[in-house]
Formats: sequence, C-alpha cells, structure tokens
Amino acid sequence: MITKEKLKDYAGKLMFDMKEEEYDTLVKEFDVILKQMDFIEKIEGIEQVEPMTFPYEIRHAHFRKDEVKDILETIDAVKNASDVENNQVRVPKVVD
Repeated sequence: MITKEKLKDYAGKLMFDMKEEEYDTLVKEFDVILKQMDFIEKIEGIEQVEPMTFPYEIRHAHFRKDEVKDILETIDAVKNASDVENNQVRVPKVVD
C-alpha cells in the first residue's frame, strides 16, 4: 500500500513541491493501480504471456540501420559544461 507519508517522503527526495490534495489524489490512483495489478496476477497462465511494448504489431514500419557516423570526442562533449570531473559532467545530487 502506498501511503501519503511515503509519497511525501518520495516527493521530498525528488524535490517535488505538491499540494495536499495532490497527495490524496495520488494515494487513490496508486490504490487503483495496485488492485489492478493484483487482479492481473490472478489470471491463469499470465506468466507465459510475453510482455509487449506496443499494443499491436507494426508491420509497416521500417527502421533504418544504426550506423556510426561522426563521433564526438569526450573533450568536445564536455567543453561547455560548467563542472567537469574526470571527463564527466558533474550535476547536483537530487536523490539520497
């Protein structure tokens, strides 16, 4: 079960600013989602069903072949970053 306290904790860790009524809405929405997940788990043979990434098969889409073209050197990739350490861009920590 997802409680309002857990949501407030997660929101704080992710630096979200939410109104009190938004937490109430989220608690209700998570309750519905968790009930749906429980229902789906009870379907016989569900373990044998292959997960899908799209609701129907696409036969007409033709994707181009991935080909390496111009390679950006690390020095060029980080040259405009304000904080670089060990050839990596340093960003502020947002999660505990």
